[in-house]
Amino acid sequence: MKPETRLEALSDFLKIQRSKIHPHMVGLPLGSRRRTPGLRREELAQLAGLSVTWYTWLEQGRDIKVSSSVLDSIANVLQLKTDERKYLFDLALETGSSPTLADDEKNAISPSLTKILHELRYCPTIISDRRCNIVGWNQAASHVFLNFEQIPIEERNMIQLLFTKKELRSLAVNWEHFVKGFLSIFRAYYGHYVADKWYSKFIEDMSQVHPEFLEQWNQSDVSSAPEVLIEFRHAKVGKMLFNLTSLQVHGSVDLRCSIYTPIEDSKTEAKLKQLMKDNL
Repeated sequence: MKPETRLEALSDFLKIQRSKIHPHMVGLPLGSRRRTPGLRREELAQLAGLSVTWYTWLEQGRDIKVSSSVLDSIANVLQLKTDERKYLFDLALETGSSPTLADDEKNAISPSLTKILHELRYCPTIISDRRCNIVGWNQAASHVFLNFEQIPIEERNMIQLLFTKKELRSLAVNWEHFVKGFLSIFRAYYGHYVADKWYSKFIEDMSQVHPEFLEQWNQSDVSSAPEVLIEFRHAKVGKMLFNLTSLQVHGSVDLRCSIYTPIEDSKTEAKLKQLMKDNL
């Protein structure tokens, strides 16, 4: 990632987070002439023990030196969660990992992962890499989401598919909420791998082709593993309820295992079994 791109991302993040902190949340009076949503820059600087000028430069995306202790102070005022705090540090200190994915890593699914996918027979499961490229899935996922086998490898990116495939848009009852979960994971990767130029290029391309993406991206949170309840309206079996659990796969490749577990007493598993039986 170019320095200016990283600093712009840092600037945008600080502005968005500052707008979320209302004066009463930090013990300040609301005031009658407040036009700025959330805290003013000078208020944040004062609460963090920083000079207004220095913090303004940081939020403007200027290339200035910053220490971990200062970032801690800013993170405390902004009431950042663990993943958000890590995102701030990654961008401000440029601590991101190596920029490239080796060719032999892009589709690296071990035999043990393959067996896990098979054993999770009635839990739709998708394995993706740090760029949200889909590198593995089970039959349940193919029946609930898409037949990924029919999608060219270079197009098997979950973020891209959410905006290009009408089947996914109609599947989720709350499509915006569905997208938000994936974008929060994607943003966590984006902050961690700040050295990888692929991310800024992907975001730029998606923003030009899909204006909705840019709007959603600018509002996205940061979360390495959100656990959410998902409601689907499947074209063939109707309402389906799943709990989404994201697991990090430890090893030389940064992989994520997203497991959709049918909610008990919701008839979801029975519907999934019937769906898979009908398509044998």
